[in-house]
Amino acid sequence: MGNALVKKEPPPPVVLVPPLFDYPPLSARTRMLESSYNLLFGKLALRCLFEDYFEEANRFTDGRVEGDFVGNAEFRWQSDVDDPHTFVDLSVSTSNPVLLMRSSAYYPKYGIGAFAVYPLISKITGKSSEEYRIMGLRYGSTNLSVGATVTPFSANNELPKHAWLVSKMGSLTVGVQYEPLHGSKDLAKYTDPRNWSCAAGYGVGSQSPLTPSFNIGIELARSSQFIASFYQHVVVQRRVQNPFEENQVVGITNYIDFGFELQSRVDDSKTPPNAPDSLLQVAASWQANKNFLLKGKVGAHSSTLSLAFKSWWKPSFAFNISATTNHRTGNVQCGFGLRVDNLREASYQRADPNFVMLTPNKEHLAEGIVWKMGKRPMYQADVDAENFSELPKELRPSQKIL
Repeated sequence: MGNALVKKEPPPPVVLVPPLFDYPPLSARTRMLESSYNLLFGKLALRCLFEDYFEEANRFTDGRVEGDFVGNAEFRWQSDVDDPHTFVDLSVSTSNPVLLMRSSAYYPKYGIGAFAVYPLISKITGKSSEEYRIMGLRYGSTNLSVGATVTPFSANNELPKHAWLVSKMGSLTVGVQYEPLHGSKDLAKYTDPRNWSCAAGYGVGSQSPLTPSFNIGIELARSSQFIASFYQHVVVQRRVQNPFEENQVVGITNYIDFGFELQSRVDDSKTPPNAPDSLLQVAASWQANKNFLLKGKVGAHSSTLSLAFKSWWKPSFAFNISATTNHRTGNVQCGFGLRVDNLREASYQRADPNFVMLTPNKEHLAEGIVWKMGKRPMYQADVDAENFSELPKELRPSQKIL
């Protein structure tokens, strides 16, 4: 008898997982220079949502009025593509006559970091120039962050300039921050409630971009302002029919983020004169693939829509344009940005971890993909079980609160 013909089972369907538009996010690249209190409780995610790729309107004008055009430039070096916490950068702006050098050194084995900010060239004199001369020390672990900053060249010799303590217990995060702005004597500064802020946050999710998560935060800032915030990250898969992809590619992963922040005064007598009015702002973003990001935000006075395009050449570049509408006048103004970096490999979106098996019961068929690609694809079961060991670092949850 002849050999029976065995029908070869087709390869299992897969869905593409594009790389994050930015890693780390633009607002997170200098996080080691800031108090952890200002970054946790969902604050960093909200800052990225509210600020990244939203250019101010006066950054794109016809130039008929002298000084209308405002531009920023930043040059950055970091020790490792996967370690954004050890770096040196230079930044300059046409609106701020300071050439600023910022540096950070972080030792993950011990959780210790040191950082400094110093103006190399400055036309600012007096007390304002002292604000740019800052040194700090911090410690971060999986459940604790503590640190302080000083201004060693300040005539006031404030010790410390900032100090914070943040602790994480499961899904709950609590913290306090000391930032002296009131009181002339040391003891008065430490006991003045206007120099202290406290916050609490509750978060659910692994903090990996591949899994949904949300954060709720409340804060009492300087005993005068109550801040409530909400941030949610959603991962969805949509079907695609791309002639440039193989037949087994049936979908692509999208990242959707939504957040809002409400600020309200609780004691006008303790509110600083320059404190903003009570306000509510809402924002959302949608990363459709590795090339396009759409964002929008709405506030009490204006609304902004931004579209960003990223090319994955080497070096890569990102171009974005923003349109801002003034709610009172109805005027629309535009701003644009251009960013170039050489921090990441551009081709890994087709590598092993960027394929998620849609049908776990056909994982045994992955051998064909291993033979073709040289690597095993990531299974949906890996994501569900929070097994992120085979993922690129940018898709893994953070192990320290820093």
